[in-house]
Amino acid sequence: QVQLVESGGGLVQAGGSLRLSCAASGSIFSINYMGWYRQAPGKQREWVAIITSGGSTNYADFVKGRFTISRDNARNTVYLQMNSLKPDDTAVYYCNVYSMTAGSHWGQGTQVTVSN
Repeated sequence: QVQLVESGGGLVQAGGSLRLSCAASGSIFSINYMGWYRQAPGKQREWVAIITSGGSTNYADFVKGRFTISRDNARNTVYLQMNSLKPDDTAVYYCNVYSMTAGSHWGQGTQVTVSN
């Protein structure tokens, strides 16, 4: 069993910041990729950012320069620092982790709401 626990969502005004966390526990070792996705009402889930076990990162164009993904390998935790938030960033944010031994797993989602 693999558990992912997300935290850090909430309500923030445009231009503000939030930091999301996602901690993985259970039968998961040597996580290869950790990433964040989001799903806005009425839209499909979309990829936001990813970080490899070696620390390489990649971002969707719409968050480049505003969001930063990082990870703590010792704690199997991934973070998403979100700055300069816009109302269009309003969505449920999901973390995803992948390991070759345990496969892909999703967090339960955390709501981020950005007001004007």
